[in-house]
Amino acid sequence: MRVYLISPYHTGSHKVWAEGYAKYSRHEITLLSMAGRFWKWRMQGGALELAQQVRRAWREIGPPDVLLVTDMVNLPALLALARPLLDRAPALFYAHENQLTYPPPPGEKRDLTYGMINTLSMAAADAIAFNSHYHLEEFFDELPRLLKHFPDYNHLELVDALRERSRVLPVGLDLSRLDVERTPRPAHAPLRILWNQRWEYDKNPSEFFAALDALHAAGLPFEVAVAGENFSQKPVEFLRARARLAEHIVHWGYAEDVRDYARILWEADVVVSTAHHEFFGVSVLEAIYCGCYPLLPRRLSYPELIPPARHAAHLYDDFDDLVARLIDAARHPQRIRQADLSHIARAYDWARLVSQYDVVLERLVEA
Repeated sequence: MRVYLISPYHTGSHKVWAEGYAKYSRHEITLLSMAGRFWKWRMQGGALELAQQVRRAWREIGPPDVLLVTDMVNLPALLALARPLLDRAPALFYAHENQLTYPPPPGEKRDLTYGMINTLSMAAADAIAFNSHYHLEEFFDELPRLLKHFPDYNHLELVDALRERSRVLPVGLDLSRLDVERTPRPAHAPLRILWNQRWEYDKNPSEFFAALDALHAAGLPFEVAVAGENFSQKPVEFLRARARLAEHIVHWGYAEDVRDYARILWEADVVVSTAHHEFFGVSVLEAIYCGCYPLLPRRLSYPELIPPARHAAHLYDDFDDLVARLIDAARHPQRIRQADLSHIARAYDWARLVSQYDVVLERLVEA
């Protein structure tokens, strides 16, 4: 089949996901994308550019059999602007995130406009996929409150209708890109702790650095590698922590080259998340694949990623529990290094997941 994969916020995990599916799918994937910036404008006005790209793709390669659109697409606007070229193509809406439950920046009030765009796009789609069960349940728990916010004609029946069209499709990972030559850690090297998430408020970096401060105060040897992408100004927590923890830092900053990024992961021992928000957890799974021992909060999407038999070992309950686990790991780094958990991440490799996506799109066309 010919699939138009439409990604107007084409950066970070959105970009890796889209290009990974295009690489591994048995279908013909045509990627229509825009630069990954100005997310509000992408949702409000991106359909103007995307409709032009649809017309160009139609002329050059032919009409699509099916559309795969991300949550940054204003689907009703795109369908209207590109009519009648897309009238015969069913659409799968893929929710990497949503703007109804994504936490707003500190001090800002949520703008319901963007959650409503997500909702209208889901209503215009023929099928909906969320990247985790946690994400799906959180969205549909909040959706009735969004609709009740409006004075009349709020169509609460839409909640059940959209849920019936929804399913979970985990994010596929192109793990082979992380396979680089690696050297085992020296037997007596101190524990190396990794942060490879975005440098933003929803990932709660202040608690991560507070845990490292507690480890430093305990007088235990450790190293820290801080990677992850930074889309705007450096949060103040990072600037202050870099000064406080200077003696422990072995890497600081975003690794542009994927091989450099992979080496940072392979050389770390523990990956920590303190996130307030996580719909899936791509960066954590990448670190697990590269040999890191995960320490994650017992909430959000993380219990879904870690097999139940491993919850007690890897999911912490609160800040004190995290610090206690880090202290134990710093005292016994060899015990941490003996754990091989790469199978957890391999379950999400595109080689295993791609057929699920392909079949969902095929059934949409057959319906």
